Parts: sequence; C-alpha cells; structure tokens
Amino acid sequence: MLQADRLAQPMQAIGGFFAMAAEAVGHVFRRPFQGKEFAQQAWFVARVSLAPTLMVAIPFTVLVSFTLNVLLRELGAADLSGAGAAFGAVTQVGPMVTVLIVAGAGATAMCADLGARTIREEIEAMEVLGINPVQRLVTPRMLASGLVALLLNSLVCTIGILGGYVFSVFVQDVNPGAFAGGITLLTGIPEMTISCVKAALFGLIAGLVACYRGLSVTRGGAKAVGNAVNEAVVYAFMALFAVNVVVTAIGIRMTSS
Repeated sequence: MLQADRLAQPMQAIGGFFAMAAEAVGHVFRRPFQGKEFAQQAWFVARVSLAPTLMVAIPFTVLVSFTLNVLLRELGAADLSGAGAAFGAVTQVGPMVTVLIVAGAGATAMCADLGARTIREEIEAMEVLGINPVQRLVTPRMLASGLVALLLNSLVCTIGILGGYVFSVFVQDVNPGAFAGGITLLTGIPEMTISCVKAALFGLIAGLVACYRGLSVTRGGAKAVGNAVNEAVVYAFMALFAVNVVVTAIGIRMTSS
C-alpha cells in the first residue's frame, strides 16, 4: 500500500503538469490576453538572463572551436573550421546554452515568484474573485519564456560564429577566407529553423515547469519555496535534454530526406 502511494504521487504530479500545460496553451487563443503581464515577464526574463548568457556563451563557443580545430588539423582539414563552428553553434551550442540560462535564471525567478504568491494565498484569493490563475499568470509567463529563449538562441549563435572566427583565425592561424566560405557549407535555413524551434520549445517547457512547481507549493513557508525552485531547475533540465534529443533526431531525419 505504501509503495503504491509512492508511485501514485509522481504520476499525479506528471498528470497535473500536463493538465496545466494544456490549459495554458488553450488560453493563448482566448481573450482577454494578458499583454501587459506578458511584456513585463519578457523584459524580466531577458534582464536576468542576458548577462549570464554572454558569460556562458563566449567560453563555451571558444572551447568547442578549439576542440574542433584540433581535430580538423589532425585530419588535414583546417579550412573546414568555419563549417564546423557554424554547424555546432547553430544546432547544439545555441539551444543548449539557452536551456541552461533560461532554466537556471529565468525559470527559477518565475518559480520563486509564484511560490511566494501561493504561500501568501494570493492564488486562492484570485480564484475567489473569479480570476483564472493559469490564464492570468501561467500563459503570459510561458510565452515570455519562449520568446526570450528564441531571442537568446539567435544571440548565442551569432556569438558562437564570431567567437569561432576570432579564435580560429587569430589564435590557431586558420585562413579567414576559408573560414568565412565554409560557414554555409553545412548550415542553412533548415538548420536555423530547427535551432529556433528547439529554443522556443525549451523556453516554453522551462516556463511551464517553473510555473507548475511554483503553484504546487501548498505549505512549508520559505523552505518549501526554495525546494520548489531547486526541483524546478532539475525537472526543467531533465525535460529539456530529453526534448533536445527528440527534436534533434526528428530534424536530422527531415533535413536528410
């Protein structure tokens, strides 16, 4: 009996998350849309995520470029470093850095905010007043997280290509013309589209996970809010890495056919 209860709790949590996610997506197409809340949350997530994105993207891209160029030099194909840097930045580095920052900075702030509101019984007060908390709070946060993740992905891809160029040309003596000429060798519109889709999905899922954990805090005070924030980060990383594998596999299948 005790083991059955332990199994039922995570299944109920998963079911509750998907139910809230479906409701939040449904409210995107219903009126009134909370435009002011969406704008405020988008600016908030962008503000807390921009500096960490720059700090993580630059060393991350330099490490990828250095490792890739060492391999290409050993194979006698150093002129293809531009193709490798662009392909790595667009398909993997951009989305992965985005998931790290959005889930680690933006989603935690969302979860803490909603968890504090839940502890103060503000969510129950909204329901008493006839206000749907999912429509009022979750949907705009979900969309804001997705939009900021999409924009951050574009920024990280740009930094990745520029950083790879600077590091390859000025540190590892790669020919600048060969680097620039190889950028579009493996990377085109399909790869950019898949990268943008992955980043947007990462942002949406991170926002939903953070909102669900924040609204699930029922008792325990500040300690419970802190635990919810930690759990939101872990759950978001687990979900987003799984989504990355699935979307990457689908994208490779679609672009190779």
